[in-house]
Amino acid sequence: MARCLVVGGNGFLGSHVVDELAALGHEVTVFDRFSGGADSFSAAGVRRVAGDFLDGEALRAALVGQELLFHFLSTTTPATADADPSTDIRTNIALSVELFAAAADAGVTRVYFASTGGAIYGDQLVDPIPESAVPLPVSPYAIGKQAIEGYLRYFQRTRGLESISFRISNPYGPRQHPGKKQGVIPIFLQRVAEGLPLTILGDTTMVRDYIFAPDAARMITATVGRPAASPVYNIGSGHGASLDELIGLIRSVTGRTVDLELGERPSTFVQRSVLDVGRYTAEFGAPDLVPLDEGIALTWQAMSGRAS
Repeated sequence: MARCLVVGGNGFLGSHVVDELAALGHEVTVFDRFSGGADSFSAAGVRRVAGDFLDGEALRAALVGQELLFHFLSTTTPATADADPSTDIRTNIALSVELFAAAADAGVTRVYFASTGGAIYGDQLVDPIPESAVPLPVSPYAIGKQAIEGYLRYFQRTRGLESISFRISNPYGPRQHPGKKQGVIPIFLQRVAEGLPLTILGDTTMVRDYIFAPDAARMITATVGRPAASPVYNIGSGHGASLDELIGLIRSVTGRTVDLELGERPSTFVQRSVLDVGRYTAEFGAPDLVPLDEGIALTWQAMSGRAS
């Protein structure tokens, strides 16, 4: 079992990774701001280190004695990076480089990085999209993720710091906060709960690959302690669902009337993004995934419980 530092481990996806690592018997430390006060993860025996990603000294202190680093923190969302790309460069990219350098200095042996599969590939002719496809990102958020992947290759070449980048499709599920304006499923469910119409940017034909966050966390943690033939793996369901299909499932799960309002489609939107997960399943086995309708139902139940 390994000593693991999860940067961003109190966030949406990071907290699910923390729970899975702890369940596997690893010694887990979470570095996060804990700005809400409470723990998002449910595992017992997890060490908490409250600190800011912008504080290099705090990060270096947290890295002491750690074997594995999970970088699951982002200072921006797709929307905020689009509004201010320079902030994404100064914080996400630059500080990730500093984090990797500090990890190498601390003797960390491998980094696991939460990249993006929903945006990094851009518009592709192949469907589903394999890792061998040349990334064509058109949004600052995805461009930043690709840059960080590149720096991980650099640190492996120059410092021997091994790494795996997970190109994660569109995770959703409990603990995803709709107020952060990232993740169409919790945003839609929150608006349904409030009796508000769903805002559709463009039309309902856009297709995405949605994966239940606990499933994504299990796929990611299943690679720990095992040899990996590639530095990049797609993490997704391998199946696409259109917004029209998604809205139909939301209507069915909630039993409520759902009204729509149309907005302008942003120029950085990709029309269709479905990931080929064959590389992952060939090496680590095919995961048992929660179907989309069940995952939406579980997310709705979690949000309803939080609101009650």
